[in-house]
Amino acid sequence: MKLHRTRHVARQSLRIIFMARDIELRLVSLVVRGREGADEVMLMDLGSSDSTVEYANEIDCDVLHFKDEVNIQNITSFLLESNLEPMDSTLVISITDNWKLRDLPLSINRALENWDVHFSHHVEDSKVDSVEELILSSATIQHIVLTQQGMEAIASLGPLARTSELADDLRVRIVEGRSNINLPQRESLATASRFAQLFYWMLETKHPLLLFGIPGIVLFILGYRLSGNLVGALQELNSTSIGVTLATIAMTLIGLFGIMVALILYIMGKQVEQIQSQYNWPAREQ
Repeated sequence: MKLHRTRHVARQSLRIIFMARDIELRLVSLVVRGREGADEVMLMDLGSSDSTVEYANEIDCDVLHFKDEVNIQNITSFLLESNLEPMDSTLVISITDNWKLRDLPLSINRALENWDVHFSHHVEDSKVDSVEELILSSATIQHIVLTQQGMEAIASLGPLARTSELADDLRVRIVEGRSNINLPQRESLATASRFAQLFYWMLETKHPLLLFGIPGIVLFILGYRLSGNLVGALQELNSTSIGVTLATIAMTLIGLFGIMVALILYIMGKQVEQIQSQYNWPAREQ
């Protein structure tokens, strides 16, 4: 179902607002890609409990703290009350687990078209025979494109307003957002979940030598010392001697592996610091 009214007006400036919660692992890539196609990129935080807001501040991304119920009327009213610098178009994207970075160019293209209101909502929310009967506040947002005129028009609507109540002189399009086909892909560091968080934490703490180096050295020394008795233990071949031999070898290899991991992570941490200083990356307060 689609509703659209068109009129050709040139676009000159674009603001992208990422509406999300707890996206610390995805934030930097989102902002960097967003800045490639927009004049300004902002984060509308929905109450993150991780370091999302802190990371946004570190990369000079302005943050709007939204605490109301998420629907199109509340969002447009909030943006008007925020007194943002005027832009020809504002693109609000809801970042969920199903949203992929590859979807960003398509949303930007929609924002550069001639729409006062371009509202993409999830298909499961459309349980009406006609798009004109869709209650705006009940639709789950995928993305919204708004001009100043469109923003003011939606903000003035009541909580039970339908799309048919939008003024006829507005350029409006209401579409059902359909999910892309999910194809098996290699897992990236940003989506590697727990392992990525652990890896990032090890680099951030700057103490890989303490986490892996000391245990690795202890295990390696114990394995090396115990290996001196292997010759005598192997003179009498039984289950005990084989078990001791395998345990000694495993202990030595694990210790050596721990030492190597500690050195690699320590070197990588130093490289990260060098890159951050080279590009004037703000240092995190300890």
